[in-house]
Amino acid sequence: MIVITAPTGNIGRPLLSRLLESGPAAGEELRVIVRDPARLPDAARGRVEVITGSHGDAEVLDRAFEGAGAVFWLVPPDASLTPQDAFSGFARPAVKALAAHGVGHVVGVSALGRGTPLADRAGLVTASLAMDDLIAGSGVAYRALANPSFFENLLEESGSIRDKGVFTDVVDADRKAPLVACADIAAVAAGLLLDRSWTGTDSVPVLGPQDLSPNDLARIMTEQLGRPVRYQRQSLDELYTTLVGHGLNEAFVRGIVDMKRAKDQGLDAGVARTPDTASPTGFAPWCAQTLKPAVLS
Repeated sequence: MIVITAPTGNIGRPLLSRLLESGPAAGEELRVIVRDPARLPDAARGRVEVITGSHGDAEVLDRAFEGAGAVFWLVPPDASLTPQDAFSGFARPAVKALAAHGVGHVVGVSALGRGTPLADRAGLVTASLAMDDLIAGSGVAYRALANPSFFENLLEESGSIRDKGVFTDVVDADRKAPLVACADIAAVAAGLLLDRSWTGTDSVPVLGPQDLSPNDLARIMTEQLGRPVRYQRQSLDELYTTLVGHGLNEAFVRGIVDMKRAKDQGLDAGVARTPDTASPTGFAPWCAQTLKPAVLS
């Protein structure tokens, strides 16, 4: 039995699709924890066991982890909380439930940066790494998927790209860094969940096929969308003021700002890209398949 949290999100949805294809042949049953079952894909209906509720709820987890051999763990950060509460606080009921039900393996979504000089001052990334330590301390075999920023973050900019031809961030326009498609993260997660011969605790970097700067992204988007797109750098102070103005918890916003600052200082550059850490989806085909329909809709 594999339990999937956040099965309707950018990573959980392609993961669920992969496990629906490959899980039965491997003798795996699937169980999902979801707040709104209506958001599950049609292909999942009648083929997965559904536990309705939040995977931050101890009672929900008690039902979901009963008889489970493996769990896919993803925390949807709650911007109304502090980073510590949003990650480790959210995960504490799961840590107890993992131990209580003897779950053997957990694959979690995490971030790059462990072992770097920036790891202890990287805001949300620091909080995510602390959550990894908390889960690993439960005694399960744990693999933390160490990810850079996602291609899918640009979907939040689709309106600005469509209306103004502009996307924003706070990093230097020429700073190259790894970027990854969520479907590639899902593919790595599926492989680990289906072949549970691994033991102990480790990080598994998923780095995409190449490092790209904001200027590289702008050039590729211009080519793929058939319209000019440019990068506009935002200051950290402006980002902080904007997010606080939207009503987010000030400590959480500070966590975002600290994470962004650390990324601009090279947080994601600590792992070499090798055949084992690279993933296949390039930014240009992702733009054509995913971003272009969102921008032109």
